[in-house]
Amino acid sequence: MCNNLGRVTRYNDFRAPIAEGYFPQAGLAGSRGTVIRDLDRPVDQIRIDVSELETWRERFLQAIENNSVVLPNNSTMPLTEETGIDVLGNLMESSILSRNRGYYGDLHNMGHVFISYSHDPDHRHLEQFGVMGDSATAMRDPVFYRWHAYIDDIFNLYKSKLTPYANDKLDFPGIRVSSVEVSGPGGANTWTTQWEQSTVELSRGLDFTPRGSVLARFTHLQHDEFTYTIEVNNTSGAATMGTFRVFVAPVNDERGQPLRFEDQRRLMIELDKFSQPLNPGANTVRRQSSESSVTIPYERTFRDQAARPGDAGSAAAAEFDFCGCGWPHHMLLPKGTAMGYPVVLFVMVSNWNDDRVQQDTVGSCNDAASYCGIRDRRYPDRRPMGFPFDRPAGAAALQDFLTPNMATRACTIRFTDATRLRGQR
Repeated sequence: MCNNLGRVTRYNDFRAPIAEGYFPQAGLAGSRGTVIRDLDRPVDQIRIDVSELETWRERFLQAIENNSVVLPNNSTMPLTEETGIDVLGNLMESSILSRNRGYYGDLHNMGHVFISYSHDPDHRHLEQFGVMGDSATAMRDPVFYRWHAYIDDIFNLYKSKLTPYANDKLDFPGIRVSSVEVSGPGGANTWTTQWEQSTVELSRGLDFTPRGSVLARFTHLQHDEFTYTIEVNNTSGAATMGTFRVFVAPVNDERGQPLRFEDQRRLMIELDKFSQPLNPGANTVRRQSSESSVTIPYERTFRDQAARPGDAGSAAAAEFDFCGCGWPHHMLLPKGTAMGYPVVLFVMVSNWNDDRVQQDTVGSCNDAASYCGIRDRRYPDRRPMGFPFDRPAGAAALQDFLTPNMATRACTIRFTDATRLRGQR
C-alpha cells in the first residue's frame, strides 16, 4: 500500500495461469502465464499430480467445515478452541506432528514445490527448482505472497468459526491505559524511514577467482529508532504484572477509503510484546524500538554463515541456526510515503498471570520470541499468536473494540527518498 499497490490476489485456482510467471533465467519459460503441471521428475524422486494438491485442499477445508479431523483409523478428533489451530498448523506444515499425513498430505510445502518446478515439470530441460523451492529465496517470487495470502485465508476461515472474544477475555480489571505515544527524530507520533546502504562479505559463499575479499554493497529500507511512551493507571490497589502488546495497522485501503475493521484487524502488524511490572497508581512505561520481541539485529540477519560451529545437525549448529530466526530489525516498520502514510498504533495490556507459560528457557537467542518462539520449549504466551486480532470481533470499528486496558494513537510513517551509509545518522 505504501507503494500504491493493491492487496495481493489469492493463488487459489491451481489450473489457472500465474500472471506473474517468474523465472530468473528469463530465456527459458520466463514469460507470463506459467501454469503448474503434474510433476514427473525421477531425478528428484518426485511424481505427483496437481489433482492431489486439490484433494488435500478439499480435505483441509472439510476439516474446518466439520470442526474435526480424520485420524488414520477413520475416527475423528474435534478441533477445540484451545488446540484446534495447532492441529491444523501441523497438518498444513505436514511435519511428524501431523495427525494424518497420509490423508491431509503436504499442502503448503508442495504448493511451493509445484510452483518451483512449473518451468520444467518433467525435467526435459534439465533445470533445477526455481526460487519458490528454497525458503531462503522464495520471497523473491511475486507468487509467494499470493500463495501465502491464500494459506492465511484458510486459517482465517477456521478462526472465523470461533466465538469473538468477550470483554472478560479482553479487559484487565483495574488496569487502564490512558495514552500511548511515539517519539523519535520525526517528532511526536511520526515515524521516519529512508534507505540505508550496507556492505556484506560474499567471498565465503561464492567461488571467486582470484581469491580475496568480495564485498557487495546493497541498499535496503531503514527506520530511525523511536520510543513508545505508555501511560497506565493501576487502580487495583496492588502491584501486578502486565503483558504489553503493540500493533500497527493502516487506516485506509488502496483506494484511500477507511478500512472495515474486519479487514484492518487482519492487516495488524505486531511490533512488540513485553512484560512489565505495574505499581499501584500511575505508571509511565517507556520502551525502545530496538528492544522489539519481533526482530533480530542487523548483525544476526547478515552474519557470516561460515561461522556456524560444529557439524551439520549438531546442537551447536542448531543453536546457531535458531539465532538467525527473527524479522530483520531494519524492516520493523512499513516503508511509508513522502506525504506521510497514516496508520493507527494500538497497545493493549493483558494480565500476565493469564498469559505466562511456566517453563525454563534454553539458548541465548530468545529476543525474537513473538515470531520464533523459544527453541525446544512451548510458545511463551498462553494467548494465541496475534491476540487479540487473531479472530473476528463483534465490533464495526477499532474504537468500538477497545476496552479500558487498550489505547490507540493516530501516527504517520514519513519516507524520505534519500540514502545514508550504514553507521551514519
